[in-house]
Amino acid sequence: MGSFDGVPAIWQDVRGGHASVKTPESGDALTKAVEFLEAGAWQQAHEIVQAERSNLAAWLHGIVHTLEGDLDNARYWYRRAGRDFPGREAVQQEIAAARRKVTR
Repeated sequence: MGSFDGVPAIWQDVRGGHASVKTPESGDALTKAVEFLEAGAWQQAHEIVQAERSNLAAWLHGIVHTLEGDLDNARYWYRRAGRDFPGREAVQQEIAAARRKVTR
């Protein structure tokens, strides 16, 4: 991933030579994080979600650590998101639920 003026490429929208950062409210970054989770690319998803501060980002952060196998950390992030930790066996259902959430 490249960058423009220090803005990660995944968050860039280059117009007229200027980069604008997508706001967290737009959901673009978190949608990309879900795409990474669906592909099993938890490291890339982690880079995105750790920069966000919403409950949705905390939930996705919990999913990241579930995929990674760091279940204690996953439980922490689920608590931060105000959600019950469903366990490792439910990770694919959680990713599917996250997809539904970001595409509303």
